[in-house]
Amino acid sequence: MKPFLISLFILILLQTALTQEYFIRGTANEKANSTPISYANIRVIHETIGTAANKNGEYELKLRAGKYKLIASCIGYNSDTIEVNLNKNLSNINFYLAQTNINLPAITVLPGENPAIRIIKNAIEKKKLREEKLLSYEFDAYTKGIIKTQNDINVNGSSASLGIGNDSSSLKITGILENESKGYFKSPDNYKEIIIARKQSANFPSSINVLTGGRILQNFYNDKINFLGRDLPGPLANNALTYYYYHIKKDMAIDKKKVFEIYMEPNDRSDPGFVGNIFITDSTFDLIKVDLQLNRAANTGGLFDSVNVLQQFSQFTDSISMPVDYRLFVTANPLGLFKFGFEVNTVLFDYKINPKINNNFFNKAVLTVLPDADKKDSTYWNEAVTIPNTFSEQAAYKRIDSLKNIPRTFWDDFSPLSTKINFSKNFSISAPLGMYHFNRVEGNSIDFGFYLHNAVEQRLNSQLSFSYGFSDKKVKTIFGTSYLLGDYRTYKISFNAFNKLQVLFENSDNYNDLTSTLLALLSKDDFRDYYYSNGLDFQASGDVFPVLNFSLGFKNHTDKNAFLNTNFSILAKDRTYSTNPPIYESKINSISAGFNFDFRNYIEDGFFRRRISMEKSYATFGGKVIYSNTGFLKSDLDFTIFEFNSQGIVKTFNSAQFNFHLFAMYTQNEIPYQMLYSIPGNINLTAQNNTFRTLNLNEVLGSQVVTLNIEHNFHDELFRILDIPYLKDWELQLITYLNIAYSDINYKSKIISPFPVKTLTHPFYEIGFGIGQVLFPMRLDFSWRLNYRGENNFRIGINTFIIQ
Repeated sequence: MKPFLISLFILILLQTALTQEYFIRGTANEKANSTPISYANIRVIHETIGTAANKNGEYELKLRAGKYKLIASCIGYNSDTIEVNLNKNLSNINFYLAQTNINLPAITVLPGENPAIRIIKNAIEKKKLREEKLLSYEFDAYTKGIIKTQNDINVNGSSASLGIGNDSSSLKITGILENESKGYFKSPDNYKEIIIARKQSANFPSSINVLTGGRILQNFYNDKINFLGRDLPGPLANNALTYYYYHIKKDMAIDKKKVFEIYMEPNDRSDPGFVGNIFITDSTFDLIKVDLQLNRAANTGGLFDSVNVLQQFSQFTDSISMPVDYRLFVTANPLGLFKFGFEVNTVLFDYKINPKINNNFFNKAVLTVLPDADKKDSTYWNEAVTIPNTFSEQAAYKRIDSLKNIPRTFWDDFSPLSTKINFSKNFSISAPLGMYHFNRVEGNSIDFGFYLHNAVEQRLNSQLSFSYGFSDKKVKTIFGTSYLLGDYRTYKISFNAFNKLQVLFENSDNYNDLTSTLLALLSKDDFRDYYYSNGLDFQASGDVFPVLNFSLGFKNHTDKNAFLNTNFSILAKDRTYSTNPPIYESKINSISAGFNFDFRNYIEDGFFRRRISMEKSYATFGGKVIYSNTGFLKSDLDFTIFEFNSQGIVKTFNSAQFNFHLFAMYTQNEIPYQMLYSIPGNINLTAQNNTFRTLNLNEVLGSQVVTLNIEHNFHDELFRILDIPYLKDWELQLITYLNIAYSDINYKSKIISPFPVKTLTHPFYEIGFGIGQVLFPMRLDFSWRLNYRGENNFRIGINTFIIQ
């Protein structure tokens, strides 16, 4: 027995030694002068493990104990190979690469032939062969994001400053994000990524740290490369030869193997795309490196001074080329107001080519942050594979994290344009801009509120607010609280108690309170109507399936009339306010049930699920039933309301897209006037998306309603396709739209309505178009009625987020 235990003990020791992992760290240098080689490629020979150096040539690898041959390579150099016997952490394992100095055979050029075309054709064919062989893969990744601004970014996450300063001559590191992830792919388009660990400098919340290899990395072997919401043809796309111009810039070599450096740019400079150099090997025609920039046409609005991408590739199993890094460098100075920069450095390693991956592994979560990803301590990160921090990055970490301990005062978080003052990360009160409003019922009103937000691990939100109108002499109160449940807070319970002045048909009114207050004060144009409502509501909702959200609720509200109580105005003293209309005074107790199908993919950022809207076409479908009963619910009215809605996006061509929004409502029995549906309209000289531009606000009502808003957003694509001189370069944004509405009111609802309502008992049609410029936050919409001719047959409106 004793010899057996000794043997078992020795076996355990051997197993432990073989599975122990150690670090290898060093630098890749030029042999002639020991100058560091930026972004050199370091690989383990005969393995799928490797990394890339940082801009200072520094690298690190983590391997199990054993003997290895490491090779460092870079275009323009002969590779250097080192053998190591790894049984402890090793430092200063440095490579010295000699520049290539060989005579390369000249390229034979036939009359009228661009030799680059032949190379690109062969590279495209090689890409297609790669796609046939690459059925699945897995990889590990480390990503580091660096933000540079003029001044330090506010360390208080609830009121982060952009670091704007007067000195635009230099930028410093003011934020760092780092994470480790694993990626999985299976043909044709299944993709999933898991963030295992993440950390960031103290001035950033962890929820934004989702810039991983898969989330932001673009593989330049792909046909389409997405930047700024636009799909751009890749350098080896099937249509690349008709889209880009290529020419051989020079011949280079890597380990005495010929490499072509080929310059590329769009044939038409007005077409969005890439400009720069790609590197393709002779004879094998593998793409091994890209060094490209977005051209001006792809840089919408010229918001960025430069967007530069660098990516390298290595061959793995079955000679399949895969990206080993991804570098993104962005600088910007929007409208000359402030400068900032952003960098992403990702290394990808430990590839597994064509492993067996069960289809059930992939789901709607294309990116998941593990619940303990933010709990990794310094011990973990000391043992993790990273890109070594440069001296400036180390100094930035110390400076930024030390800012967290600087005492903050009230004025650090006070902004005259804010509606709230933050006293802590989770608690705020009303700011001066949010402490006043005016309307013709309350007159001058004072508001004050207490707000608790994202407390208890971002699960609890509450508010308690008070308002007093000096004209109606009433105090209004609102108390609301909600709590989120589940690992990714996909379940919600909420409770509200209120005694307030309610905006009539609030769901169809998308204008903000500031717009309403200013128009009333300056011109006595109070476009809203009001009534008093007090009661409570309770609701529970959650994702019962990844694509299905279900909700249940109860609401009690007693509604009373509100009246015109003031004629005050700053300027329009000679005008008179319109009368506030009466409602059907009632007490309504109702229960509701709703559902929503949403088939979009999502990311789980460690706290919440966030749907991805820009990746492809999608549609959502939802419905709701509201039931009121005079019996067991003790409501004043018996009714049932059925609602259905759907919205979505269909990608059409390039960056253009088709948007739609459908709403339908059907009511059984009578409903009070204030619960009718108002077809969304607009106030004079304004326009908003998914509204009827030639209808006034609250002009058309109904208890049976159908509305359909269809919009095609061309962005600037139509002007480019038509090749209209000047217009194609002005970045004008064009949309066209068609709106259709039907409304009617059932007999019982009509009987209890305080006055007749306007309906559209056969479909109403309007068409129009809008035009704007990408740098200006507004658009002019031109709209025509196709029927129901009379008032507002044609209308021009300003469409801007400022009034919303």
